[in-house]
Amino acid sequence: MENTQRNGIKPSIIMEQNKQTFTKSEHKIYDYIQSNKQQVIYHSLTELSEASGVAEATVLRFFRKLGFKGFQDFKFLFAQEVSLESGPNHDETFIEKIRNNIVGAVEDSYDIVDTQELNAVIDAIDAADDVVVFGIGSSGIAGLDMQNRLMRIGKQVSVVTDPHFQVMRASSMDENTVVIAISLMGSTKDIIDTVKIAREKKATVIALSNYTKSPLTKFADHVLLSSAKESPLDSGSLVSKITQLFLIDLICTGLTMKDYDGAEKVKMEITENIATKLY
Repeated sequence: MENTQRNGIKPSIIMEQNKQTFTKSEHKIYDYIQSNKQQVIYHSLTELSEASGVAEATVLRFFRKLGFKGFQDFKFLFAQEVSLESGPNHDETFIEKIRNNIVGAVEDSYDIVDTQELNAVIDAIDAADDVVVFGIGSSGIAGLDMQNRLMRIGKQVSVVTDPHFQVMRASSMDENTVVIAISLMGSTKDIIDTVKIAREKKATVIALSNYTKSPLTKFADHVLLSSAKESPLDSGSLVSKITQLFLIDLICTGLTMKDYDGAEKVKMEITENIATKLY
């Protein structure tokens, strides 16, 4: 794949050059990509597999056959190609575009909230004494915000953003632990590896993600979805963070409502103690 990147060959050209070597299943993948260029860059591996009617392992082999490390590697370069082809939209300013993207993402996330699943997540966290949040990169930042919100209502939560520490923490879990795994794509290998260990230890796993079907959701007991599918070129974007924080706000508000008096008491004590640190 390094040679491909150095030579600047577009992914679509690489596929076309190797088209004659494709098997019947690989042709299905190729045809789907060609007909759905804009959608593909927002797909997870599982979604591409289902959309093209081909097994995940076959999809992965297809991209490696073309010289890519995997689907994410292909998608990153393909997104650049699609972006160049589509060009900028001159009908709206960048300020308007950002506003519209944020408002649209929150509204879309609101529309897909599963109230029953949300209540189940709130109950699971409320009943647990050992709550651990896993997140890497920008998802780790969202996890730290969740910790801040929960501490302010008296719920003790630990956040682990280092992959090695995540493995160590997961190894000491039991059936009384609740894990909140935050991953936009739901396909970050470090998170998946850690969640597998947590499940083996019989911990309850809650996934906050954008994709119904992903490697992460396969190991989750509860899934809460947001809606801000991002291009690989926009990884860690503000829009994505806001949709993650929207779900976190729903969870924290729900926990506050379960014990409103207790939460307000803790908030007041925190406010009074912090006030002494202000001039």
